[in-house]
Amino acid sequence: MTALVTRKTRTAYAVMAWRLARLLAWLLRTALRLRRLDGADDATRRRVLQQMGEECLRIMAVRVDNPAAPVVADGTLLVANHVSWLDIFVLVSVYPCRFIAMTELQRWPFIGKMIRNAGAVFIDRSSRKDIDPINAAIAQALRSGGNVCFFPEARTSLGNGVLPLKAALFQAAIQADAPIRAAALRYYDAAGQRTEAVSFADINLFVSLWRILRLREIVVRVDFADAMRPEGDRFAIKDRVEAYLRQQVLSDSPNPQRLLP
Repeated sequence: MTALVTRKTRTAYAVMAWRLARLLAWLLRTALRLRRLDGADDATRRRVLQQMGEECLRIMAVRVDNPAAPVVADGTLLVANHVSWLDIFVLVSVYPCRFIAMTELQRWPFIGKMIRNAGAVFIDRSSRKDIDPINAAIAQALRSGGNVCFFPEARTSLGNGVLPLKAALFQAAIQADAPIRAAALRYYDAAGQRTEAVSFADINLFVSLWRILRLREIVVRVDFADAMRPEGDRFAIKDRVEAYLRQQVLSDSPNPQRLLP
């Protein structure tokens, strides 16, 4: 019995090591591909980003369950509950979009160019007290036909429920007269049970990566709401999005009161 357990443990570690090696190779390929996107049109950029998301998920043994995939509409503000760093790859694989990044990241060697070529919308962190420039940047991206995604919880949760949403950035959809689409994310293990193991709440990247690599398979269910028009003020829009996310995420949550570690 002990020998059998030892063999299973060795096999599990071998699988983890193989997946980690593939992930590192993927990161190198991805860095090179992103650096080559200088001057690429939006269609090319979207295709490359979608492929990158799909590749990362395959390596991490993540299967996306997207039963009613919407038609991707240009100039949409996409909002989702936030559980894991995997969320970004999940969303970009099914709904190509640009994410929000801090302006100072542009100055980082190598990383800055990668993020720019990925089409990030940069915001100035020093302007948090004055949200107008941030919303203006997002609205401009939406008017130009880009899909922009953000996580209105403003932090990751354990995935059992939805943290209170922040309303500020919904103003960008009003300014651009852009549709809003909510995406609810739920993660399951190989046995079909909701799992907290993918959560990035209050842990570092290395711990998160270790927990995810230990899972034999991850299934993430993505449910999209119908596109919403930016009617009412940003608080009314936030309330509609929050109601949808809570309805979906709580529908089979084993512990809806446990939101944070």
